[in-house]
Amino acid sequence: MPVRTAAHRPSITLRHLSGVVVAALALAGCTSSGSGAGTASSGSAPASSPGTSDPGAASSSSPASSGTPAALPRPARTVVVVMENHSLDDVLDDPDAPWLNGLPAAVLTDWHGVAHPSQPNYVALLTGSTHGVTSDHCPTTVTGGSLPAQLTAAGLTFTGFSEGLPAAGSTTCSAGRYRRKHNPWVDVRGLPATMNQPFSAFPADPAALPTVSVVVPDMCHDTHDCRTARGDAWLRENLGPYVAWAQDHDGLLVVTYDESEHHSGNHIPTLLVGPMVRPGRYTARGDHYTTLRTLEAMYGLPALGEAAAREPLTGVWR
Repeated sequence: MPVRTAAHRPSITLRHLSGVVVAALALAGCTSSGSGAGTASSGSAPASSPGTSDPGAASSSSPASSGTPAALPRPARTVVVVMENHSLDDVLDDPDAPWLNGLPAAVLTDWHGVAHPSQPNYVALLTGSTHGVTSDHCPTTVTGGSLPAQLTAAGLTFTGFSEGLPAAGSTTCSAGRYRRKHNPWVDVRGLPATMNQPFSAFPADPAALPTVSVVVPDMCHDTHDCRTARGDAWLRENLGPYVAWAQDHDGLLVVTYDESEHHSGNHIPTLLVGPMVRPGRYTARGDHYTTLRTLEAMYGLPALGEAAAREPLTGVWR
């Protein structure tokens, strides 16, 4: 269940793009509702794009229904980071998250988790189904298809990096601030143990990353137990170098949250950063299944489970 600490600030903001991103990233071009959620509109344009002078980026006057979507990109590397238990209005424009809010990002303002509590959301994002998981029970095992297996079958690669995982391949339920309930690739039967790595194995050279990575911070740095500022600082320190590298190496960063603190709507922050992304705020509706469908479509993979009922997100690309 979502946890709120007394020290947690109640409101966050993805700040205007200008003046916050480090100079290396400020170049032009930087950059679920429940099971019945609607699909992302392939023609959705950003509702606003504050602080950007890039003529190819969204204008604040651009209506959400206008714009010509680009074809889906195929990033050389994609890193997905999953944070914890915040609603969109807890993250959008919060001064305690200057790095996250300063990214030249496509901000998805109508994105949703698919369940409560945490674990079924992680399972859904990786497999296209909650597999009937309704709790954070550990151990949990699910069978069937998964994004890592799809990538492997297509000759591509996947690794999950969990902060605090005591050893590569570990199946322990908890250790320090690590929790297996946030590590779905351990739950999927048949995936090799080598896909399950501690975050300490995240390569210093992003070129050594697999095709798709999922990064799960520990229970503090994902802001489940600690303040937003701690999580933002961790993201800046640990993912900032990847974002800088990605601009010249066709890399994509996706930052999303597992679930909202509020059960009504399960409205979560989700943003995308990379040279293939048009910065702005986008009103296309989607959820974890839409995120999975988009990743699958980018790499030419078939849709898994509920992802087959979603359309890939196409309105945010250059």
